[in-house]
Amino acid sequence: MKNILITGGAGFIGCHVVKLFVEKYPDYTIVNIDNLTYAGNLENLKVVETAPNYKFIKADICDRAHIKEIFETYGIDTVVHLAAESHVDRSITNPFEFAQTNIMGTLTLLNQAKESWKDDMTGKMFYHISTDEVFGSLGDSGYFLEDTSYDPQSPYSASKASSDHFVRAYHNTYGLPVLVTNCSNNYGPNQFPEKLIPLFINNILNEKPLPVYGAGLNIRDWLYVVDHARAIDVVLHKGKVGETYNIGGFNEWSNIDLIKVICREMDNKLQKPAGTSEKLISYVTDRAGHDMRYAIDSSKLKEELGWEPSLQFEEGIVKTIDWYLDNLDWMERIVSGDYQEYYNKQYK
Repeated sequence: MKNILITGGAGFIGCHVVKLFVEKYPDYTIVNIDNLTYAGNLENLKVVETAPNYKFIKADICDRAHIKEIFETYGIDTVVHLAAESHVDRSITNPFEFAQTNIMGTLTLLNQAKESWKDDMTGKMFYHISTDEVFGSLGDSGYFLEDTSYDPQSPYSASKASSDHFVRAYHNTYGLPVLVTNCSNNYGPNQFPEKLIPLFINNILNEKPLPVYGAGLNIRDWLYVVDHARAIDVVLHKGKVGETYNIGGFNEWSNIDLIKVICREMDNKLQKPAGTSEKLISYVTDRAGHDMRYAIDSSKLKEELGWEPSLQFEEGIVKTIDWYLDNLDWMERIVSGDYQEYYNKQYK
């Protein structure tokens, strides 16, 4: 039995982790805390909200008193830390917000874990989920490994890099049992439509321009979010204390090629003439500090813990598009902001 605190569990990746853990481990108590900023959506968790082993608490991870209360009330022995500001464009506009949440929030959780577990670290774990963006940008060849030097290029990746360093520092200085994973770009159901894939699906539906940064040649490795949740499960239960594991999808795509795949699939699903959606592509000025290529080597995770992705991108993107087309009301509520009413209705 475990009492697991999942932070950011109403977000895109977090909701899939919460659903997996609640359903797979009925003997665990899953406490989900989320501050319900713009990207947190409790509608994503309807399927588990009445489960006897699940509890949601609206909380700010920077609120030390509230975090202490949660640890003490629920006897938290495991933290799966996903809560973060994660959109690069927003970090360029407001870096202080990213530093506050991603650095100080992580530090608040680390310190409370240290204080709560200081008398007995046995069976405890602080699992920190990070990003491949902390490694900077790759050239035409090569991959990010677990020991690749950090070289963050945006305020977002700098804040995540700092939080990674604090996690390892608490392990080295205080003996806190930790795990760290760095993942590639996630895609799939329930993603907030400011990110590329749901944004472009929604824009095609509404015949709006598809804004492509620069020439669209930036390359990313894409990971299906359900596979990421499976990897988190494996690492938490089988990972070696103090280790870092990279989680990648083995799916490198340039932005423009990925966008054209989305356009073709959308034309097919909407029964439009081939090439209709591609006409919406509009090239815009590249964003500042835009890394050219990310690519993750997940060999360590596969060889040591037995995880590998279940889907290749071509299959995953079809499943993703189908989900959004089958859940148009979800998308409409997100775009309009009406989704935020769900918390007030259900929890106040």
